[in-house]
Amino acid sequence: MPKSLFLSLFEELRVYILGFLSFRYILCCASVCKALRQTYMSSSELQYIVELSGQCLLPVSITGDHTPISERLQRLRDKAHAWLKFNVFAFQTGTLPIPFPNLRCSTGEYLYSWIHHSDLVTISPIPSKYPQQTIEHEWSPKTLCPSIFTQRVKYILMDPAQNLFGIMYIVDNMAYRIYLTTLDDGHVHPHAAGPALNLELSVYAFDVKLKCYGRHIALWRDCETSRFLQTPWHLQIWDWQHSTTSSRQHIHQCQFLFSRNDRLLVFDRELELYSIEDTSKTPRLLARFQLPFPLVNLESDHSSQPKMQTQAQSVYTSDPKHRLLCVYSLIDDVRKIFVISTKIFFDIDQAAVKPWRYKPWRYGIPWQHWGPGHVRVLKYKARNKTKIHLCGNRVLLVDKITSKTHAYKLRMMDFSPLAVANRRGLGRVVKERSTTTSGSYSEWPDQSWDNITHWHSTIEKSMPYVEVVSSRKIAGGGWLQDVWMDDDRIYLVFVTSCSRDRKLQVIDIY
Repeated sequence: MPKSLFLSLFEELRVYILGFLSFRYILCCASVCKALRQTYMSSSELQYIVELSGQCLLPVSITGDHTPISERLQRLRDKAHAWLKFNVFAFQTGTLPIPFPNLRCSTGEYLYSWIHHSDLVTISPIPSKYPQQTIEHEWSPKTLCPSIFTQRVKYILMDPAQNLFGIMYIVDNMAYRIYLTTLDDGHVHPHAAGPALNLELSVYAFDVKLKCYGRHIALWRDCETSRFLQTPWHLQIWDWQHSTTSSRQHIHQCQFLFSRNDRLLVFDRELELYSIEDTSKTPRLLARFQLPFPLVNLESDHSSQPKMQTQAQSVYTSDPKHRLLCVYSLIDDVRKIFVISTKIFFDIDQAAVKPWRYKPWRYGIPWQHWGPGHVRVLKYKARNKTKIHLCGNRVLLVDKITSKTHAYKLRMMDFSPLAVANRRGLGRVVKERSTTTSGSYSEWPDQSWDNITHWHSTIEKSMPYVEVVSSRKIAGGGWLQDVWMDDDRIYLVFVTSCSRDRKLQVIDIY
């Protein structure tokens, strides 16, 4: 359509047409034409689209929400700016006692503990200033699986967004049973295909990992073999709502996570992306990404459902195509945190995908083709001195200031595209390229020491972000056990040195 013809349209029609464009194209149109600039500035709808996409959020419509677009837009901007006002003097803080001493896990607005000697699970909600569903009870896991066989609890998972509570038992070290119940009353989950997921093994499993994302539950296990110093790992995936299964074997010790309901990331000697859309079939390899560093550990935001905003506003969730994950690495005995944008895993050039070979680490998308524009490297202290948590496009680092005192410093990094625009003079903008040197000739052997991988000596990264460092020390009367954040709060769990009690400190972002 010619420019003159488009500009002759009614403004409402121009807004409607521009609304089909991405936020970058909307901003581009507004920057090259004065008339379109005026259309953009006078339209709350277009600005709301830009703000949502620029913060890497997706709207989730709810029934009965009639909040004006202009009000939603202002709240989004205010919230983004509030996170950059990272001066804890302006925060509302409160310290709450945790009602049980053996804290095991936190999931959103709930905590649970698992006391092994009494075989008791306790679930408690975190007090909130907003109305919320309250789930608070305790029970023995044995009540969920009546059986004559000797069983022991191996793992517990909890997903409040789906009202899902799962307990995995091991029978005679060879069989696994995962019982799926509702979180609020302990009954069989109504969406589950059956009361339990079952898996029989032909070999003994040393260790297991259990993760849940939406309709998928994944069980990762290492199994004993006769080959010296080699432990094959197996991945079993259930669509627990339809009881279909799929499996995949990896030789090296790996880590994995769900990038969304139909994709799985596996970190081995390389980063491998699989499609699990059809769990009745073996996961399909989509791409392999070369890594210039050895993997030690990883962390990600595993939110499987939108976080409900309890104020009178629309619900929104972080876009799975624009989230972050952290990879911990050890380069020349120095700990590094590699922050990776998941955007690259949804913009795959299929021509770059190499066929599967006997030695897969020799193939894949080279680091130089995907890494520099989607990665940043952060400094990382010892595990007991630095805590990290991800939420959408934000990274929270809590560093212990000195080894002699229990005082901590908060650092927050926002990697969303509009972070620079929303900072309003706050924080430090980091855009320049930087390099990390891993040594002139870095080597990393596999488990059997049969193969040696040579990593790049220089790693470039250029993903921009805004960093804000708190101007006040955080002290909770003990050492920091855990930290996490959601859309509105930061949670810190401290353990007192003398009584070993847990205290929860909540920082409201407003």
